[in-house]
Amino acid sequence: MRKFSYSVMLIIIILLLFTGCRNPRKLFYTRFIDPVNYYIVGDSEERKQLRRLFAEAETQEGEYENSLSVVQQIIKILHNSGHKEKLNLFLTAYVENNPEDPYNSYYLLIVAENYNEAGAYPFAAHYYERILKNYHDLLVQGKSIHYVCLKQLILLIEEPEIRVNYYKELIARFSEPNSLYPDRDLIDKGPLYYYMAKTYEELGEWELAVQAYRNFLLYPDCKIPGEPKAHAETSGMIAFYDYRDKSWIMDSLEELTKYVQWAVWGRNPSKLNRYRAKVNFFATAWEEEATETNTLDDLEEFYSDLGIFMTSRLRCSEKLNSDSNLQEAYLETWGWSFRIPTWYLYFRKISFPADPEINGKWEWAGIYLGEKPFSGNTDED
Repeated sequence: MRKFSYSVMLIIIILLLFTGCRNPRKLFYTRFIDPVNYYIVGDSEERKQLRRLFAEAETQEGEYENSLSVVQQIIKILHNSGHKEKLNLFLTAYVENNPEDPYNSYYLLIVAENYNEAGAYPFAAHYYERILKNYHDLLVQGKSIHYVCLKQLILLIEEPEIRVNYYKELIARFSEPNSLYPDRDLIDKGPLYYYMAKTYEELGEWELAVQAYRNFLLYPDCKIPGEPKAHAETSGMIAFYDYRDKSWIMDSLEELTKYVQWAVWGRNPSKLNRYRAKVNFFATAWEEEATETNTLDDLEEFYSDLGIFMTSRLRCSEKLNSDSNLQEAYLETWGWSFRIPTWYLYFRKISFPADPEINGKWEWAGIYLGEKPFSGNTDED
């Protein structure tokens, strides 16, 4: 029966096209869908109200202010009675038949939200985009409809080249308060810049990504869900990006390990300092995080005085710790005159797609002080 109904519908539309009808779909809705039969749902009281409301709507053609109140009542009944599919059809048909209604963006937003809640994300995205491209903005309960659409499209659109434009439009239009958008000053630009930067990374637009990250750092109090170290990691990345002479970087872990071992065995502090990363290098105990807040005081002085801590008993392992892997490695050293005599030199593989010439190479990135906890290493010198 359903297939037959669809076939009949298609035939009618084709006939209307060939008979020269300028808007066959509108004529089809007007003549072949009877709202009295199709939209009258719910209990007896709701059905009674709907009949009255549809009858009242027919008398208010072109009176959009009056129609708004009637349509809102219809929306409420169809929504509360669980007939969201019929509600969507009613609203899209209404917009089709009343293209001049200034409240059409509001009606289509309801359709988009219904599809979004139902998990029909492509349909939801279609209507959010349609509102942005074709309808003026409105304030509903003090919030911009276009603002809602942009926020939802950022979540729904998978293509980064499209999504990044929504970030830019959201920031451009809703970052400063004015009389039309009184809630503009409520927008949290920090997370928007952060996720915009991530989107630029997806596109391989590294300079734009870095600029977006710089803007993110202008909002130190903003929070990124699931990324508690977002500011520290971003600051480190920017510092690494800006540092021009990265001569400490080695092509391979084997090469880096060899040079560092020679410097330790030879107790040569100047050579050892040469192989140390000059950006984001840390020295910390194992139980601490390798961040600026808990590294050693006056680190540069500490590094420059490495020779003071090199005793005749200074040694290092001939091979890397067994906990090393393809991304990071540990070299045990011992015999330092510092208050903690055992140091593990920490090497890591560089992940920096912004510069393909150094991405994937290795650096000596830090020092862990003390015996390695839960280490599987039983190697001896």
